[in-house]
Amino acid sequence: MSGQLPSVTIKDVASEAGVSIATVSRALNTPQKVSTDVAARVRAVADRLGYVPYRAARSLVSRRFNAIGAVLPTIDNAIFAKATGALQHRLNAHGYTLLLASTEYDGTRELAEVQTLIEHGVDGIVLVGAEHQPGVARMLKAKRIPFVNTWVYDAASLEPCIGFDNHAAMARITRFLLDLGHRHFGMIAGITRGNDRAAQRVRGVRKMLVSREIELVEGQVIECPYTIDDGRAAMAALLTHDPTPTAVICGNDVLAFGALFECLARRLPVPDAISITGFDDLDLACHVQPPLTTMRVPAAEMGSRAADYLIARGKDDTVAHRVELEPSLIVRGTTGSPQR
Repeated sequence: MSGQLPSVTIKDVASEAGVSIATVSRALNTPQKVSTDVAARVRAVADRLGYVPYRAARSLVSRRFNAIGAVLPTIDNAIFAKATGALQHRLNAHGYTLLLASTEYDGTRELAEVQTLIEHGVDGIVLVGAEHQPGVARMLKAKRIPFVNTWVYDAASLEPCIGFDNHAAMARITRFLLDLGHRHFGMIAGITRGNDRAAQRVRGVRKMLVSREIELVEGQVIECPYTIDDGRAAMAALLTHDPTPTAVICGNDVLAFGALFECLARRLPVPDAISITGFDDLDLACHVQPPLTTMRVPAAEMGSRAADYLIARGKDDTVAHRVELEPSLIVRGTTGSPQR
């Protein structure tokens, strides 16, 4: 004897509720097809007995699992959380379940997670970025599973994408600093290896500076993980550079918070001594002192649009394969004209 209790079946619910198995199925799956009293009685019996419908068999027949997968670089980032929350909310409203995986910016792990999601029968997959190992697209296309790249936009992309131009967005905030009169720059970037968004942001800064005959040399661009501690350490290193930058451009708000805290610890007035910019517009950005100048990313809209795209693809509806969203420059108190 194993000591395990026998599992409750749909037959047990039907017997207890005094209805047929077909009625139980309708009451739990399509309650609008039975009377309100019957639906309530069946649901009450199912809850009391602890019955959970086994949907896998029905999914195998219909070849629809009503599940969407999302593979994120990390879950330790509030901006990804906002997009994922919007994605899940929109999917749930249409009867879909979200299955989530993270990769820690490891392409090999992303490939493995995509394969696992396919094996679990997802109806579509949300990816982050445009650059993936070749096997990712090959598997998805072979299984005819729709997918969409998010956080990036390229009008010439052969793959569906919903997001923004990281290069152009960072060039815009760089131009803003140039127009304030800054000529000595530093940059604290995310690690660009395996992260095409971080790499595009660095390129956007460099290209805009070159257009004004300014070049970032060795030591003026520091790549580091997206943590406050690493942002502080990077700012400390930039402050030893000669000439000292009057403006530091950060790859995201977390790095900018670290840079700001390092300046405050050293009693370097921001923005009088040095201007700092971020990217994302996290909730904390408007509450730090001084408030952070940054690029506001339409994260929630991106998540909702990704859900809409995959739902439409599942219904074979006509839908745009490339959607461009526009980040906004939010000017606050961490930027000003150079005082020297």
